[in-house]
Amino acid sequence: MGETAMPHGQARTEPGHHTQMEHKRKPLWKKYLWGYLFLVPAIAIFVVFLWVPIFKGIFYSFFHIDFVKGNIFVGFDNYAKVLGNPDLLLSVRNTLYFMLLTLVIGFWVPIAASIAISELKLFQGFARIAAYLPFVVPGVVLYGMWRWMYDPVGPINALFGFFGAEPVSFISDSRFSMVSLVVMETWQQFGSAMLIYLAGVLSIPKDWYEAAEIDGADVWARIKYITLPSMRNLIILMLILQLIGTSQAYQSQLAMLDGGPNKATLTYALLTVKYAFNQLDYGAGTAMGILMFLVLSLLGILQFKMNREEY
Repeated sequence: MGETAMPHGQARTEPGHHTQMEHKRKPLWKKYLWGYLFLVPAIAIFVVFLWVPIFKGIFYSFFHIDFVKGNIFVGFDNYAKVLGNPDLLLSVRNTLYFMLLTLVIGFWVPIAASIAISELKLFQGFARIAAYLPFVVPGVVLYGMWRWMYDPVGPINALFGFFGAEPVSFISDSRFSMVSLVVMETWQQFGSAMLIYLAGVLSIPKDWYEAAEIDGADVWARIKYITLPSMRNLIILMLILQLIGTSQAYQSQLAMLDGGPNKATLTYALLTVKYAFNQLDYGAGTAMGILMFLVLSLLGILQFKMNREEY
């Protein structure tokens, strides 16, 4: 028998055509359902431990917190209190000074270290470990060690004395206290950033360097025209992250000098901690935290705008 005639203008449908069309018409949420389910635990942790405290902080910043008599709504009084504190402008200035010092003294160190290590032909693994080791030093040991090194009769001043220089009061002189903290922080923190930069350097195709060498480019030319341009977005990202991290710095200022001498190391975050845990004024401390949150959110938006082509 012959094939069944098809009506004029109607195309023959392959057996699997309907199944394929149904698969294409399947809603996206069904298509990616299992992927979304695997994301649920991470999203739940993110919401519970990040966004819930943020919204509760915004809520409590309008209250006077009293664990005995109960919370009292005070409106914007907490914000007025912290904005009227003369130490606020001082803490902002000290924080900006600390951020500037970390950029001038410490920001370029992990970049230079990562490039130098990537150029090593021997002992590259040992150099990575040696650069990272200071990062794992516990805080108590770190601060005790550097207080001893900064002591007027410590090893640094002993070295100065060997060359005939006068001893320097690194942590008791307000001119040097913040710089001394930045040097200590740079020594401890640069190893972790160095590994990130090193991963960026090693991801650059080796063919580019080989072509540059064939064209006669020396080490400095390869760094200037290949390495640094290839790491531009990573450097911008790390810059924003460093600005955010240093704006929240208070641990070394608290442990080493408690904001002294003469409030020379009183940062914004340290003033927030003093409000909350020294004066037990949690409402004012929360208000300061919310103000910082707004500023850091602007920095995050800036970073997204500068790197929007990566997203």
